[in-house]
Amino acid sequence: MTVAGAERLKSELHRLKTVERPAVVQALADARSHGDLSENADYDAAKDRQGFIEGRIAEVESRLANAQIIDPSAIDADGRVVFGATVEIEDLETGERRSYQIVGDDEADIKAAKISVNSPIARALIGKTEGDTAEVEAPGGLRSFEIRSVGYA
Repeated sequence: MTVAGAERLKSELHRLKTVERPAVVQALADARSHGDLSENADYDAAKDRQGFIEGRIAEVESRLANAQIIDPSAIDADGRVVFGATVEIEDLETGERRSYQIVGDDEADIKAAKISVNSPIARALIGKTEGDTAEVEAPGGLRSFEIRSVGYA
């Protein structure tokens, strides 16, 4: 996991513990004050929300505890594509250029140009250097990409 990914998880954990958890506790208290809990939809909804929040807290804490945090700017990879690297590639068929950062599964977000280290394109790029060609088996067939630049930001 990158440093930025770990910070996002820490921020989410803080929000869950300091905002979401107290809000659901208050919602439960409000629902209890309405009387009979067996027919109280507000109480049932608050209990469901509480279960979701507690489960997410446990999941985030586990991910942070088991994460190996890597700072891409501290990597000395001699121009090779490694975890955390930002890679500019050119599709050899269309000439289209794109940049991606290779991140952990939890951080992957194609809209933010972050691809999972376990994705087919990332696996094809890992270990290559600027100027190399990577071939990726895509649903539409074999695609070839030339690596234009590799950065570690």
